Amino acid sequence: MHKQENYSFKTEQLTKVYLTGETQVHALRGVNLEIPNGEVVVLLGPSGSGKSTFLNIIGGLDQATSGHVYFRGKDLANFSQRELTYFRRENIGFVFQSYNLVPSLTCLENVALVTEISVNPMDPLLALEAVGMSNRASHFPSQTSGGEQQRVAIARALAKQPEVLLCDEPTGALDSETGIVVLKALLDVNKKFNTTCIIITHNEAISQLAHRVIYFADGHVSHVDINQKQKQPEDINW
Repeated sequence: MHKQENYSFKTEQLTKVYLTGETQVHALRGVNLEIPNGEVVVLLGPSGSGKSTFLNIIGGLDQATSGHVYFRGKDLANFSQRELTYFRRENIGFVFQSYNLVPSLTCLENVALVTEISVNPMDPLLALEAVGMSNRASHFPSQTSGGEQQRVAIARALAKQPEVLLCDEPTGALDSETGIVVLKALLDVNKKFNTTCIIITHNEAISQLAHRVIYFADGHVSHVDINQKQKQPEDINW
């Protein structure tokens, strides 16, 4: 078994090739990475650089063409679709740019949906409280702002008590003031629960909040920066 107790993920020569008609599109070209436990990690790079493909593969939403993805010493490349489903359910929380809340359910009920299928769920109200939204528990999504809906989405992901939060452009649809509130919620989750948070963004300023910044270009990792000191969301210039 591949040992990696100190890492949420480790990838070795990870590749992904999509077929578009007779054309091969190389989304990932041999990515080697280690993402330590408990860090806030930002993935940066232009559209088409491979960062979303990388996030989908480590999250078990897609499978690599070749290479390895290790989580808890197990290689996701060897998982069946059923095993990937259990992996996602038990270990990963997803936060997307679109909030994907059920409009006919209250904020509390949206969070509770996830806890019903989780192995070790958190009380839904406590999850809302962790992101500063317990006072909106009985409200419907239409009665809340975009930033509040995103915080509910974070609470929903957190309620599973996942080891990892995967966030794809979580502030992409928000103005800077609202984005700061959402980023503070993510950093609070990381600090309180030691949850590894991996964030895709086009906003390079957000990289100042991370422990580690991974730059993607043309399907490769071009370089990795380590921030010796992380800024707070209210201290960055958008």
